Amino acid sequence: MYKKQMNAQRILCILSVIASALVFAYSLGILTDLYDMLYPITDGKTDVDVSLYYDMQSFVRQLEIMGIGLILVSCTLFITNTQSRRKYYISNIVSTLLVFGCNVAAAVWAHLKLMPYRQRFVDLDFGAIEAFHADAGTPDLVSRSTFWFDLYWAVFGYALLVSILLILNLFWKKSLMKQERELLNGNGKAVSV
Repeated sequence: MYKKQMNAQRILCILSVIASALVFAYSLGILTDLYDMLYPITDGKTDVDVSLYYDMQSFVRQLEIMGIGLILVSCTLFITNTQSRRKYYISNIVSTLLVFGCNVAAAVWAHLKLMPYRQRFVDLDFGAIEAFHADAGTPDLVSRSTFWFDLYWAVFGYALLVSILLILNLFWKKSLMKQERELLNGNGKAVSV
């Protein structure tokens, strides 16, 4: 049982760093389609509202900083040797709870900030945007897809799933540590290795 738990804890620590890296990568890509579609219209000769692109830039900067912060927080799992400890100490518990708390806070914050931007995107005057790009000869730059906004669910859902699994692993580890302590004290039954 210990080997399974040790393998699971090693894998979960790696997955936690990957989840944080995905949040950072997501922050780098979220404005891609909006830039292609709205930035050429900033010449002021049309009535198209391009403020969404500019308004989202501060959110994206904060999301990038958050992604870097989540990577650093996930690295605390490795700094405290959470991936390889046979016995968890307070530092391992604190780093696990810190990763969980930061991922939950990041997901809630991103949801509250991103969903209004998604609605503003859906409400854009795509007819005017398509007309502008047709005149400019770049109609392939117009996309009504909410892919980047909806990708939020996958990226942060994955981060939350890994965080929940880290917490479950913490309880599993504490349970095995308790059984081992009872066995060493002569009060428990043997646990398979």
